[in-house]
Amino acid sequence: MSFQLLKLILGPLLRLLFRPRVEGAGNIPGTGPVILAGNHLTFIDSMILPLVSGRRVFFIGKDEYVRGRGPKGRLMAWFFTAVGMIPVDRDGGHGGVAALLTGRRVLEEGRVFGIYPEGTRSPDGRLYRGRTGIARLTLMTGAPVVPFAMIGTDRVQPGGAGLPRLGRGRRIRVRFGRPLDFSRYDGMDRDRYVLRAITDEVMTEVMRLSGQEYVDMYATKAKTVRTAA
Repeated sequence: MSFQLLKLILGPLLRLLFRPRVEGAGNIPGTGPVILAGNHLTFIDSMILPLVSGRRVFFIGKDEYVRGRGPKGRLMAWFFTAVGMIPVDRDGGHGGVAALLTGRRVLEEGRVFGIYPEGTRSPDGRLYRGRTGIARLTLMTGAPVVPFAMIGTDRVQPGGAGLPRLGRGRRIRVRFGRPLDFSRYDGMDRDRYVLRAITDEVMTEVMRLSGQEYVDMYATKAKTVRTAA
């Protein structure tokens, strides 16, 4: 109910302010488990995706988003819970395992799970190497992967901080590709070469949809290099 209310309120506002152009939403299966995998340019990606998808999307988020105090903290907690964020302590030693198990539970319930294979926001607008958690999820659950691309959200909210900017040239576009089926790899979820092959195939589709330059390096490492420089 909270999600439907939020979509009712923010949907028209989103269309009015950013005139988002959505392509290929029909590629998202209407029922059953689905993994939505795409690029991550800025903070509002996780706000846009649930509002333009035909089904409710669940995704992992930092638990600090729902632990705020005061009216602002409670409002943020309600918002992120409504859009489908599942809080996980990703900074802990078992953050990756917790995220994987959470995604598996969502998919086994026949729902839609959204994931950014890069693991973090792009530091410079380019597309970085994907992590293999997405491959493990599709092999463990049999869920198809629908690649997607966010285009223009980094111009609306540069740097991922502050209020979104309005004006010409800042139109948002979301493109969904055709579902990818990896059932040919059934029973091979412990083969690291298979996991890498699946992940790279997904990232190739995301690159095709987004038009981004690809960098064969993890985004977290790229951020470290930029900071050191």
